[in-house]
Amino acid sequence: MNPSSTSASLFSSNPIVLCLAFVSGFIIMAVELLGGRILAPYFGSSIYVWGSIITVFMLSLSIGYLIGGRLSLQQPSLLRYGVFFAAAAVLLLPLVLWSNAIMEALFVAIEDPRYGSLVVSLLLFFLPTAVMGMIAPYSVRLLVVDSNRSGHIAGTLYFTSTLGSALGTLATSFYLVLWFEVNQILLTMALILALAAALAIGTGLRLARKTG
Repeated sequence: MNPSSTSASLFSSNPIVLCLAFVSGFIIMAVELLGGRILAPYFGSSIYVWGSIITVFMLSLSIGYLIGGRLSLQQPSLLRYGVFFAAAAVLLLPLVLWSNAIMEALFVAIEDPRYGSLVVSLLLFFLPTAVMGMIAPYSVRLLVVDSNRSGHIAGTLYFTSTLGSALGTLATSFYLVLWFEVNQILLTMALILALAAALAIGTGLRLARKTG
């Protein structure tokens, strides 16, 4: 494969990568906010419940960043990038299907609501958030063609992702939770992630055919 054609194909995918990074940032914060609503019927909405949710999200994102960064060293492609979105979509479904059963069992099993909310947060949110955390470092690797511009590209990517997070926070807290049920929002987000996966994989296949 010609290196110049590879660089050109990666450059042509930049808007798609930035758009998908925005989507992942939006959904990460939306799910974090919904976490409070999901846990509230069993564990309330006190500071230790939010402390549990925030801790789990920070921990899972940090692990996701680490894994995503390592995976980005192994022939990064839009095809694998799309798999991250597909996996995140699938991993959101247990929140809809089994969250109540999990919370009911742990509410009875763990007397201290502090640790109960922490364990529930780990079971419900760790995996989907860790997978979404892989997206950011992998996005940077897909965008970086010239190492001299890596800092600028990383800054642009994290600006886009964080802007998505900010809008996801406002949209969820100001509007979505007022208009829709939590499960409806989660299913919609899973669908958006699935569509993002299809876009990334489809674009990756098209670029592979052009440069192959």
